[in-house]
Parts: sequence; C-alpha cells; structure tokens
Amino acid sequence: MVRRTKEEAQETRQRLLDAAEVLFQSQGVSQTTLQQIAQQAGATRGAIYWHFKDKADLFNAMMERVTLPLEAAVQQATKDDGSMESVEAMMVEALKLVTTDPQMRRVFEVATHKVEYTHDMQSVHRRHLDARNECVVDFEKAMVAEARRLRIKLPIPAAAAANGLHALIDGLIKNWLLDPEAFDLVSTGRRTFRVYLAGLGFGKSEPSGG
Repeated sequence: MVRRTKEEAQETRQRLLDAAEVLFQSQGVSQTTLQQIAQQAGATRGAIYWHFKDKADLFNAMMERVTLPLEAAVQQATKDDGSMESVEAMMVEALKLVTTDPQMRRVFEVATHKVEYTHDMQSVHRRHLDARNECVVDFEKAMVAEARRLRIKLPIPAAAAANGLHALIDGLIKNWLLDPEAFDLVSTGRRTFRVYLAGLGFGKSEPSGG
C-alpha cells in the first residue's frame, strides 16, 4: 500500500511537470498560474504545494528533467583526460536532441523564450547562471588540458575561448528555436564548432566548399 502511494505521488508529480511544460510553452511562464497547471494535470492546487515550494521550484524541476542529462554529458566530455573532439561530439549530440526530442525542444523553448526573471523567479535565474558557469568552467578545463597535450598556445585566454564556445552553442539553439526553418541546426552547428575550434588550434577546419 505504501509503495503504491509513493508510485501515485510520483505519477502526480510527473503529470504536474508535463502540464507545466505545455502551458509554459503555449502562454509563457508569467501568464501561467499554479491553478491552471493543477487543472491541466487533473490534480489539485494542494498537490502542487505538496511537491513544489512555488512556481520557480516547479520550473527548475521541469528543467532538471531534461537538462541534467545534458549537463552530465558535458562533464563527461570535458574530463581532464578528455579531448576537444569529444566536446565537439557532445555539442553536436545536444543539437540533435533539440531537433529530434519534442520534450527537449519544448523545455529549451520555454527556458530561452518564455520565461521572465522576475523577483519571484530569482532561483530560476540563479540556476541558469550556475549551469552556464559550470559549463564554461568545464570547457575551459578541457581546452587547457588539450592545449597542454598538443603543446600549443591558445591565441586567446582559455576563459575567453570557453565563454565564446558556450555562447556559440547557446546562440545557435536560441536562434534556431526562433525559426526552425531558417537553417539546419545540426549541420550548421557541426561546421561552426569545427571552424571555431580550429581557430583556437584544435584540429582542422572544413574546406570552404565542404
């Protein structure tokens, strides 16, 4: 009986997160109420407060369902003994997920275009910054380790190069979500990453006609 109750509670939590994804995408985070989310999920408002402290807590939980696996992939690809080739492969895989996984695409659209960092969403802002900063640090560590392995000197400081790489993948996703028909996210990303990394001294860029 206890096990069944726990399973039901988990099912309710997942329904609430599913409902939040749909409503946040369709009408924006600030315009979506907890009552609407509860109704969409077929639950009570009290059920929301059983699982989440507030809307920001619910939002962060929604993000973690899809972004934590990506964050783990970044950490794996940027280990000190990893290579920039593995980092590039990880970034291309992330772009593939955005284009092929409906949930991943929906959540990224909400996170990039449907949320306002108002006072009651400060914890969302902090999480976004923390995730960005951790990713940049991981990129920087990988670049320093790879430059040491290849015995090359980076043309710009590793920290600046890491920030540029993060801005590159982040900007590609944000702009593609604005108009998915404008360009092919995966192929554009793959070629852009390669040229950027080659400019830093990692590998070779593609031929201009490639």
